[in-house]
Amino acid sequence: MTSVGIIGDGVAGLTAAVALARRGFDVTVIGRGFRNTNSYLAQAGIALPILDGDSLRAHFIDTVRAGGYLNDEEAVWNVLSRASEAHDFLTSIGLEFETSETEGGHSFHRVFTIRNETGKHMTNVLHMAAREAGVNFLEGFVEELGVGDRRAYGVFLNGEFLKFDATVVASGGFAGLYRYTAGSPLTIGLLIGDAVVKGSPARDLEFVQFHPTGYIGENGVFLISEAVRGAGAKLVTEDGERFVNELSTRDIVARAIYRQMQDGKRVYLDATGVEDFKGRFPQIYAFLVNDGTDPSKDIIPVSPIAHYTMGGIAVDLWYRTAIRNLYAVGEAASNGFHGANRLASNSLLECVVSGLEVARTVARERPKVGEVPELPYAFDSLGDVDSIREVLWEHAGIVRTEEGLREGLRELGETDVDPRLKLLAEGVISCALVREESRGAHYREDFPVMRKVFERPSFFEGDCHL
Repeated sequence: MTSVGIIGDGVAGLTAAVALARRGFDVTVIGRGFRNTNSYLAQAGIALPILDGDSLRAHFIDTVRAGGYLNDEEAVWNVLSRASEAHDFLTSIGLEFETSETEGGHSFHRVFTIRNETGKHMTNVLHMAAREAGVNFLEGFVEELGVGDRRAYGVFLNGEFLKFDATVVASGGFAGLYRYTAGSPLTIGLLIGDAVVKGSPARDLEFVQFHPTGYIGENGVFLISEAVRGAGAKLVTEDGERFVNELSTRDIVARAIYRQMQDGKRVYLDATGVEDFKGRFPQIYAFLVNDGTDPSKDIIPVSPIAHYTMGGIAVDLWYRTAIRNLYAVGEAASNGFHGANRLASNSLLECVVSGLEVARTVARERPKVGEVPELPYAFDSLGDVDSIREVLWEHAGIVRTEEGLREGLRELGETDVDPRLKLLAEGVISCALVREESRGAHYREDFPVMRKVFERPSFFEGDCHL
């Protein structure tokens, strides 16, 4: 029986696990608990173009427009055309959506949600379905991929090698490499950097999405969903002045808030006019009240925070990497679906579609690793990860310049951190330097417009090339 190891227990990893186990594969999921994933924290929902009045074409146009026209169009069609399959898969395992809403960048109310804590319900149901399908679960930290001669043989878990015929990276992106993020602090992209070291290039690392409405409070950093703005909340300065269309794409709104803050103004989300805030957004309401803010009466201080990384291990339409028997799905992967900027709630759709698609790929290829050669293992410790967080936040954040990026590279060289994390951060900064334009989530103050010459993806293999 073909054995499959899946690193990551978010929506993409769990979907792949269920689909593979149902096909008779011996599946093992390795993670730190699905409650510690970004998928679990996902609030608003999953974008599905399946309602009357909506269309694949309308969703396609919204996705490409949000993506700065850098999207791989075949990848976009590939994902969106499987939305009905994704919906049917989720409902078949017991997920029940409550309603559909409009989010920034969408031209239709196609974001299916469950009490604005969709990820929590989705991961719970997927985890139960995986258990019922006979998936094995291991808790622990995967330090390295077991790769030799551009072929994957398994993983190193807590210092021990585990052999798998197929290895699927579903460990998320690297927004956790920024100082402020509402995501899981575990999403630092270690295996993305590891894959680059071992022969699989990364793609589009410079595109890091900042969510406009982060809440940095006494009890931590939290996310205030775009759906709150969709419900009518307004962005205002301390003077009560509105300054942006709240339902523009995230890059536009985040930069507008950033500009106000640079001018010394504080920015707030005014949700006092949102009817039944507590009932519609229970998770958000709970952490705000716990932190001393009542959204029915008080305006909410907000700030952009690192949220989602469009870049990841480069994969094809079938989620294969450049390393044989190694696959990547969800936010860990990049095939151009999101382009330069993710359209809101397309991420959970991609997670489900990529999980189902990689299961078909593995079932078609039936990989077998055979005898395992001696594999390199060099992990010691992650080192000072916070030093990288400071560098990226200060020099490769919402607004970038050549001077700041070069200073970031200099400071990065002085950090004492796992070399794979340093390499990944170098990829973000060097690709941001090479892309001398502003497109999607990448904004260069010294090159503030899109340039046709840069309408192509970047790839990083130690050097960045477009």
